[in-house]
Amino acid sequence: MTAMNNAADLLVAELIAKAKKAQKQIEHYSQNQIDLIVSAAAWAILEPQRNRELANLAVQDTGLGNADDKFKKNFRKTLGLLRDLNQAKTVGVILEDVEKGITEYARPVGVVAAITPSTNPGATPINKILNALKCRNAIILAPSPKGQSTCVRLLEFVHAQLDLVKAPRDLVQTLPAPITKETTQSLMRQADLVVATGSQANIRAAYSSGTPAFGVGAGNVLAIIDEYADLASAASKIAQSKTFDNATSCSSENGVVIVKAIYDAAIAALTAAGGVLLDSADKQRLFDVMFAQGKLTSTLTAQSAAWIAQRVGLKNPAAKNARFLMVEEEGYGSKAPFSGEKLSPVLTVWKTTDFQSAMNIVAGVYAYQGAGHSVSLHTASEGAIFEKRAAELAETLPVSRVILNQAHAIATGGSFDNGLPFSLSMGCGTWGKNNFSDNMSYKHYMNITRVVRPIPEKLPRVEDLLANYFKQFPQ
Repeated sequence: MTAMNNAADLLVAELIAKAKKAQKQIEHYSQNQIDLIVSAAAWAILEPQRNRELANLAVQDTGLGNADDKFKKNFRKTLGLLRDLNQAKTVGVILEDVEKGITEYARPVGVVAAITPSTNPGATPINKILNALKCRNAIILAPSPKGQSTCVRLLEFVHAQLDLVKAPRDLVQTLPAPITKETTQSLMRQADLVVATGSQANIRAAYSSGTPAFGVGAGNVLAIIDEYADLASAASKIAQSKTFDNATSCSSENGVVIVKAIYDAAIAALTAAGGVLLDSADKQRLFDVMFAQGKLTSTLTAQSAAWIAQRVGLKNPAAKNARFLMVEEEGYGSKAPFSGEKLSPVLTVWKTTDFQSAMNIVAGVYAYQGAGHSVSLHTASEGAIFEKRAAELAETLPVSRVILNQAHAIATGGSFDNGLPFSLSMGCGTWGKNNFSDNMSYKHYMNITRVVRPIPEKLPRVEDLLANYFKQFPQ
């Protein structure tokens, strides 16, 4: 072990010791006491002036996204999570199954290491903080270097709220600046649980840390527009999702696959919603900057379409007022870089013959990048077609979510008009090299102890269990 790693381990060990002491202080709190702490911490960012300061600081220090959208995201995602948590029981008995003789007790995991990204330096940390506190844990944040200042300010607000309800400040800590790879990895090794959101390098480090970990997969979600869709509604929702916070979300549509029968009308609807379709020359100009040195660069990440148009030197005069830019693509994979995640308001468009062909394109793209996350479908609003196509997507594609007739970036992480848990961290299953495929929630932050009582024995008969087998293959 190098001296640098020694120093990192000692620094982290001090934080862990303080976190463990604080966690022990609340381990036997009642549900009401815990809920009061959660409410206080939530108000740290829900209060409008504090929220505005954090949103502005996030954009100022990271250079990513849009402050007004971050303000909305901080509010809605925290409000939705608080709603979910208010309905959850995380202290004492959480399930009593008399028939099976099993009683389940919620138990804390201890100290949580939370890896958070620069794209959401306020919303993601508070999400993890609330989930951890709800389950009587302490939490130590490892923000991205760019997002560290926002995280520190958020913690100042959280600590003031913890003081108000007389809860120990050391329940919520952050790694000190400068944020280094060494301290982040040491934190992951020394904590009791790792919850990681961010780059795939950080996710891989979390899974290889030796500590139980939940990490999320890569984005690159696609939408399908079929011949039954309300095109104006679909275009409006895609535009809303694609432009929100300058496409910082992993759930922002990176491409849309449109069936041939309505392709021209769909492009017209997307154009009416603020999109500008680039010709081949402008597409090349965009490519030359976005994929300099042959791979996606950060030059255009989370910038507005108008800023990108100016920076790239697009010749289409409409681009300077565009909400988002569109480029047509035929293939997918490394030879078609626009088929991958772009983290910017640039939408890749494919024209295809029919719904089955659209599914094939999505499958091909996800084999390259984005497997496990989600797909959206804009189709009929109800009826047999709606149900049939939703089922086909769910049973065929390597996705954890099928989002129907919704703005993808808003719907995937939970919304007030769908039933998904509010979260900024989406599991992508084994397709995305994750160990879970649901939205990360408080349930991932707790242990469960089961009391198992004896019940009357019910011994099944072999003949009953193998009845179907014996019917087809008499013995």
